Amino acid sequence: MIDFKKMIENESIEDVLLHFAPIRSYPDIDRMYVRYNFDAVAKRDLLFCFQKLVEQGKLAKNDRGHAMKGPNWKEPKFVTEKKYGIR
Repeated sequence: MIDFKKMIENESIEDVLLHFAPIRSYPDIDRMYVRYNFDAVAKRDLLFCFQKLVEQGKLAKNDRGHAMKGPNWKEPKFVTEKKYGIR
C-alpha cells in the first residue's frame, strides 16, 4: 500500500506530479495535497508547478486535456528506489 502522506510530506511537488499526473487526474492529485499538504494548494504551488512542467515538456496534455508523459519526462528518484510502497 502506498504511503501518500509520507510521500507528500517528503518529496517535491514536481516529483509527485511527474509520477502521478500521467496515471491520475489532476483533481485526484489536488485532493491528496488538500489532505496532506494544504498549503501547496492554498498558495497555488501545485497548479504553478503543473503548468511549469507542461511548459518544460516534462508533462504534456493529450487532445482531451489529460496529462501524459512529455518528451522530457524522467522517472522521479523515489519511484526508481521503490519508496513509499511503490512497485
